[in-house]
Amino acid sequence: MKKTEAIMWSIALPGFAQMLSKNYLNGVLFIFLEFLINVQANFNEIIMLSFLGETQTAIERADFQWLLFYPCLYFFAMWDAYKDAGGGKGEYSFLPLVFAAFFVTVGTMYSPKVMIFGVLLGPVWLPILSVIPGLLTGYIIRKIILSVQAA
Repeated sequence: MKKTEAIMWSIALPGFAQMLSKNYLNGVLFIFLEFLINVQANFNEIIMLSFLGETQTAIERADFQWLLFYPCLYFFAMWDAYKDAGGGKGEYSFLPLVFAAFFVTVGTMYSPKVMIFGVLLGPVWLPILSVIPGLLTGYIIRKIILSVQAA
């Protein structure tokens, strides 16, 4: 499986890429955890309500104690699939996904309160927007660490 394919299947559902690469133990584990967290957090309902513009209802229906587990599972499954497909061989290449998971988790925590341009983005859109600064921070920190080590 190619690295891009692994990432795309992991975006679709954590565990799919592992199943395709015949890493069944990890695949079943990630799929089970995804379903467990998804159901306990009411995540599909939250996604649907967010797409329909019913942000306050999405916030009220979210079980944040469960929802906060989702970003780490999601990005770790993505990293595992990417590594299994031959990616991530460079030193500290995991940092962008680690920081994306961290920023998305923080975005999830603040999602009931943070407004951008007067709009409450809620537990789907603010975490999604948090991916970008998370990835960028991870890339920058990786670059700094590598340049300090090279000096």
